[in-house]
Amino acid sequence: MDAAAGHRRRVAAVERVRYEIGDQVRLKKPHPCGSNRWEIYRTGVDFGLKCLGCGHRVMIPRPKFEKAVRERFPKDQLAQEQQQPPQ
Repeated sequence: MDAAAGHRRRVAAVERVRYEIGDQVRLKKPHPCGSNRWEIYRTGVDFGLKCLGCGHRVMIPRPKFEKAVRERFPKDQLAQEQQQPPQ
């Protein structure tokens, strides 16, 4: 028996980030208007994003979206930042 035939490859379980409607994300490439911050308005197989610079809406397939995201700003965190008074 070949040693490689009995060997099973272990694949690391990758935990998927859960995106919610209202979350904001920073993408790799900026939008032509210059902004790179987007608000999620639809989730699922495709993601619906609204540019926070100009309001333009786009639909992106999930795999392309997940590759393009550089930073996530959960809506709960954004709400807390708005409630805190400036120091």
